[in-house]
Amino acid sequence: MLAKRIIPCLDVKDGTTVKGVNFVNFRDAGDPVELGRKYSLDGADELVYLDITASHDGRKTFIDLVRRVAANISIPFTVGGGINQVDDVEKLLNAGADKISINSAALRNPRLIDDIASRFGSQVCVVAIDAKLDNGEWKCFLNGGRIPTDRSLIEWAHEAQERGAGEILFTSMNHDGVKTGFACDTLRELHNRLSIPIIASGGAGALSHFYDVFSSGCADAALAASIFHFNEIGIHELKCYLRENNINVRL
Repeated sequence: MLAKRIIPCLDVKDGTTVKGVNFVNFRDAGDPVELGRKYSLDGADELVYLDITASHDGRKTFIDLVRRVAANISIPFTVGGGINQVDDVEKLLNAGADKISINSAALRNPRLIDDIASRFGSQVCVVAIDAKLDNGEWKCFLNGGRIPTDRSLIEWAHEAQERGAGEILFTSMNHDGVKTGFACDTLRELHNRLSIPIIASGGAGALSHFYDVFSSGCADAALAASIFHFNEIGIHELKCYLRENNINVRL
């Protein structure tokens, strides 16, 4: 069985790592390069950097930051935000990113997934989905959770897989920053419907939440932000806990 991955996520706004609750009320969490270096040394399996206002502001993502991150860490990292065309992907990969994450651009132009996968391989293409549960239905959102769409989570995740996505990064907007646990039932449904890895995001607040997301939620990786940024849980501590509870992780 493949080892489960622990992935700190760094949401970057105006050059600073920030963290909010339910996609609003952001607070400063530190320098993204220094945090990334710390997590790399602490034993994180991967990192995700998201330029959280790039799509909303209509600009490209942060090439210079990607270069600095690549020079300071020794683990794979994914970059997302403001990626609208294949040329954007090439620039980010050339700057040192290992994978890219597309969200709003893919919803607006699903063909972008096909184009990225065919040119660079599915392993490069992570499709991020921000979704909110409303009246019993999970609906996808654009522009960092600002704009609702009529696309359902399961339907869109399946289409993304068929078009060539290598992984799905599902963030529950209902659970984001609340620290009451991941959306395990929905993650398990995604696992049952899809054949590609699922990264869980939104809701981490305790060691037990990670055990739950890997055992009950069947996630392949768990992404978290504030609990790592504000030193509530250490990565080594978390991995030791998971190993003690028979979850296969790299130590």
